[in-house]
Parts: sequence; structure tokens; C-alpha cells
Amino acid sequence: MNQKILKLENLLRFHTVFRQLHSLGQRRMLAQWNHVFSSAYPVWTAQLCIRPWQTDRLIGAALSQYRLLVTKKEERSQKSQLFSTKSKKEVEVWIGMTIEELARAMKKDVDHVYGALMNTAVDIDSLEAHSHLDEVWIKEVVKKAGMKLKWSKLKQDKVRENKDAVRRPQADPALLTPRFPVVTIMGHVDHGKTTLLDKLRKTQVAAMETGGITQHIGAFLVSLPSGEKITFLDTPGHAAFSAMRARGAQVTDIVVLVVAADDGVMKQTVESIQHAKDAQVPVVLAINKCDKAEADPEKVKKELLAYDVVCEDYGGDVQAVHISALTGDNLMALAEATIALAEMLELKADPTGPVEGTVIESFTDKGRGPVTTAIIQRGTLRKGSILVAGKSWAKVRLMFDENGKTIHEACPSMPVGIVGWRDLPSAGDEILEVESEPRARAVVDWRKYEREQEKNKEDLKIIEEKRKEHQEAHQKAREKYGNMHWKERSFLKYQEKKEQKHLKSKEKEEGDSHILPIIIKGDVDGSVEAIVNIMDTYDASHECKLELVHFGVGDVSENDVNLAETFCGVIYGFNVNAGNVIQKSAAKKGVKIKLHKIIYHLIEDLQEELSSRLPCTVQEYPIGEASILATFSVTEGKKKVPVAGCRVQKGQLEKQKKFKLIRNGDVIWKGSLTSLKHHKDDVSVIKTGMDCGLSLSEEKIEFKVGDEIVCYEEKEVPAKTSWDPGF
Repeated sequence: MNQKILKLENLLRFHTVFRQLHSLGQRRMLAQWNHVFSSAYPVWTAQLCIRPWQTDRLIGAALSQYRLLVTKKEERSQKSQLFSTKSKKEVEVWIGMTIEELARAMKKDVDHVYGALMNTAVDIDSLEAHSHLDEVWIKEVVKKAGMKLKWSKLKQDKVRENKDAVRRPQADPALLTPRFPVVTIMGHVDHGKTTLLDKLRKTQVAAMETGGITQHIGAFLVSLPSGEKITFLDTPGHAAFSAMRARGAQVTDIVVLVVAADDGVMKQTVESIQHAKDAQVPVVLAINKCDKAEADPEKVKKELLAYDVVCEDYGGDVQAVHISALTGDNLMALAEATIALAEMLELKADPTGPVEGTVIESFTDKGRGPVTTAIIQRGTLRKGSILVAGKSWAKVRLMFDENGKTIHEACPSMPVGIVGWRDLPSAGDEILEVESEPRARAVVDWRKYEREQEKNKEDLKIIEEKRKEHQEAHQKAREKYGNMHWKERSFLKYQEKKEQKHLKSKEKEEGDSHILPIIIKGDVDGSVEAIVNIMDTYDASHECKLELVHFGVGDVSENDVNLAETFCGVIYGFNVNAGNVIQKSAAKKGVKIKLHKIIYHLIEDLQEELSSRLPCTVQEYPIGEASILATFSVTEGKKKVPVAGCRVQKGQLEKQKKFKLIRNGDVIWKGSLTSLKHHKDDVSVIKTGMDCGLSLSEEKIEFKVGDEIVCYEEKEVPAKTSWDPGF
């Protein structure tokens, strides 16, 4: 602006100088003319004289006005430019951003985003601050805020470095050393698996199992008289523990399939065969209970042919050993068959380098904290090693064997208890050794981030489905109200909202009684996993909704009681305890704690609790039956009332009970009687073989000869859930 004014001033000065020179020239001419014409035209000559100071004043005023106009114009342009930049503020957005991220990008409150989404097809009630928004609604919010949209690829293209730990490449065969086999014992429940293992290790394992049913994976190192060592995994045979059996098959070298000679092939026997096939693990058949009179080993071998388990007697490659776990007969032959198969497999491992293994079981010990039972598969585990398993890591503080004895190192194929975990890993997680604690934290953080990304993708799919549903509903609503006047449309919407509000409150009242929130606590991770897997089979949500609020490992705590109180739920404990203080607190808060030692007792209790939440069913109990022999009508006042002449064929008719009219096998009326007469007398009961006349509470019903009248009473019967967990 200043440069423009300076140019103008210079131009005006030049113009002024030119005018002054011009006026001087005029003065000289006027002076000459004045000398000639002064006597004749005195006034005219005076007017012709020009005053230069007047011109300068005019130019100065014009210059100051111009300066003022230019300054104002420039201020206006700056203001308009500032306003336009404010109104066109760019917001950097990306696909799948959350409400919180959008609010932060717009430098607004979260409530501003919610406000912008009102009166749209989005269900605001279902949105949280971390909910992902669809592209359409991101545009809508930014547009309503008067801002400019800028799609950023930064969020999508920003790839986080993979910090995960992975297994090492296969070792050089020259470095491998022989190792003893890992053998998993599988079979149907109560076919003698634990008794067999008990005899092999000469300890009373079965006596410690509740009801004689194995409910955990037991990992044991057994030394045979020959000096050979075998690691045995005793998997549960109960139907509830399918996941444990599958996990046992994945870490094993040989499967010993135990089948009772008196019982034959059962459901879990077939499942165990399938697990062995899936893991591509060879099988040794142990036909147990051969000491019983009703034992039939040949029948077992024939039944197994249907499942591609062909014994050597039938030209196959599966060794079959007849044993009696109870008496100990032929157990050494089974051990020798297992060792022979292991020698054929030439089992070797690399005892050097970082440790690799698998979590067999995990639980929380009061004094030690999170503890895992693991099988080492590569390397040698020592105290102080840094391990990663799933989303947890550990610095090994203590190691112990199956007898609780402290050990200093664990080589491949050894079962070992590990203490020092920061969190409880899940059974089946892969154990990997890393070089340092920061590296372990980085691995765990990466795995958590990866899981979060997967969850975000799943959430986006759900959001997209919901968005389509809302759009369809919105489109239908627009078509419905499209041709209506706005007053009529507003009135209908008000009526619908009022009706929906009433229905929601009614559904809430009914729904509260038809929901069973539960909290599961177990002694080890595998037990909790088994119970949760059973919950997944629940298919009676139309009767009562089953909500798993929380599950975990360890005794029932005060937090569990508080959580159950909040959700009006029930706490189920499996092989855990609840102290006196906890039980008193639960009783005070009206929370049920149900503790069980056997898994199917827990499931039966859960079924009973579900059944108690269901409304009682009304059942009809017949009292008497009568057949209509004649029909006629009687006059009462000004109207005619139809009357049926009946004879009681069975039981008796009681006037105070309920009745139904049956014609050709179909019930055409249910209700009560207005009158029941024997001859001309009003009576309350008509017994078998007696005739009577009766009229119904509904006058429009017409009787026909041959119809049946049934007298019955209704009784409420407790309902039973239709859910069948399969055992």
C-alpha cells in the first residue's frame, strides 16, 4: 500500500510543478496583455489571474482522501481473507477413524460430533467415543461444522514395524541330540487312563481326582526300570475337555489310545483318534480292563477298523497291547511298545540356543503368582531366562518338576513348572525366549497392537452392516412419510416414538428376568477354557439369555462379588475356594456363589439356574369329560340362551373349573359355565353317568350333537431349559 501512495505522491508533485510553470508563463502573458487591455477590461483581467496555492490545497485534500480509501480497502481485504481462511479450515481425516479421533482432528468436543450425528440414520445410543465412523458420517460431521475435508493416507499407510518373536529356523542335523518321547494318553472318560499312568509312576493320581475323572492335563516324567524316560500327558476324557485333548495331541510324539475292553469304542475315543490324525501322530492301542469277565479285546479291534485304526493282527501298523491298569498286568509291554516306536521315530532336538516350548496348563498360585506347566521343545531353560508366551512375558524366578522339587534347568521333552510370569498366559500358547526385558515388552506390545487391529477390522465390518440397516430403515421411513403434510408426519412420528418408548420399557422389565449373567472362576486356565467352550454351545437364547460377564483363574474375590452384584449375576467356581469373608459379603449383597468340584455337576447346576429364570408353563389336567346328546334353548328375560344336554362319560364336571368345547378333535371354545343343572336343580358337581344341562359364558357358541365338553384345571409347572450341552 505504501509503495502505491509514494508513486501517487511523486506523480502529483510532478503535476504540481508543471502547473506552477504553466501559471508563471500565463502571468507573463497576462502582464503584457494587462499593459495593453487594463484600461478597457479591468474586471476580466483580474479573473484571469490564477492563484497557485488553491491548486495545492485541492491536491493535498485529494491525496489524503485517496490514502484513507486505500487503507480501508486493504483492511477489508485482509479481514475477508482472514474470514475465508477460518471458514475453510481443513480437517485431516482417514477411513475408520473413531469419534474421539474426529473430535480431536476438528479441535472440538466429542459432544459436537454426537450433535452433528443427530437426526441422521446413525443410532447414537449405540455409539461410544472409541466407535469407528463410516466415511459417509465423517463427511456429514465435517460438513455440518463448516470445515473443509482432507483425506489423509497417513493413517492407512503408516506401517508399524513388526516386533514379534518367531521360532528359529530348523537346526543343523549335526547339532541334534536324542531326546525322550512325549506321550499323550487319550481315550473315553472312565476307561482307565489315569489308573494306567498311576501304575506307571507308582503314585495315587486317581485318588486325588474328584470322582475319579481327570479334569486337567497332567504332565509327568516317568522313569522306567530299563532306564528309559517318557514324558506322559494325561488328558481328560470327559466330553467337556475337547480343547485340552486337541492341545495334548499337538505337542506329543506318540498317542496311547486307551479303550476299555468291556465298553468298546465310545464318543471321546473317536474324537481322540481324530485329534491324533489331525496332528499326524502315531498311535499305540492299549486295550484296558482285560481282567474283567466281560472283556472282549477282539471286538474293540474290529470296531476300530471303521475309524482307520488297523492293528497289526489285521495287517496294519498299530501296536495293540492287552493290559489291566488296575492289576498292572502287561504294563511293561506297553512301555516297551512305546519306546520301540519312539526309537523308530528317531526323536531328536537341539538343546542349544533360545528356548522354545508350549504352555500345557496355567494357573494362579497364592504364594507364587501366575504359574505355567510347559513342555520344552528346543533349547535349555534356566533360571533368569526371559520368556514370551501369547500376550504375557516372564523372567524365570523358579522352576520345578511334577513333584514340586526345584530344578535348575530343563532340557527338551521335559515337563516343567515356571514361576515369574507378569500375566497369566493361556494354555496352548507358544513359549519363546528373547534376549532382554525391553525386547519381551516390545513383543507383547506388538501382539496386543496386532490383536487391536484385527478387532478394529471386525468392528468396521459390523459398523458397515449396521449402517446399511439404518440406511434401509431410513429409506423406508422416507418413502412412508414422503407424500404426507408436515403436520401429519410430525404427529405420526410422535405417536411412534411414544409407542416405542412404552415397548422398550416393557421389554426391559421382561428382559431383566430372562437374562442370566454369570461369572466363571476356575483353578487353571484349561478348566476355565472348557467351561467357556460349553457356554458357546448354548442355543436357548430365545428362552433365557446367557451372558458371560467375566471369567478368570483363581479363587473368588471381592471384585467378582461386586461385579456379580452390579449385573445381578451368579458366580460359578470350579475347583476354587471362596473365603468366609467373601461368602458373608456375597450373602449381604444377595449374590449367589456356587462352587463345584466336578464339571458336569456345575453344568447341571447352571441348567437348573437357567430353568428357574424361565416363566412357568401352564399345563391342563382333565377332571371330567361329557358328550352332548341334545341341544335346545331356554328364554331368560328377552333373550334365548343355548343349552346342551350332556352325559358325563368320565370323571366329573365341576362348575367352578374351566371348560373347553371340542368338535371333531378341534377345540373351538375355552371358558367357564354360566349354569350347570341336574333336572331343574342348580348343582356344582355332576359325576360319571349322570345327565345335566349346561350353558356357556359365551352365548354365540352353538352346540352340536356329538360335541365333547371337557372339564379341566390349569396348574403352573416350572419350565425346563431346552439347552443340552451334549453330556
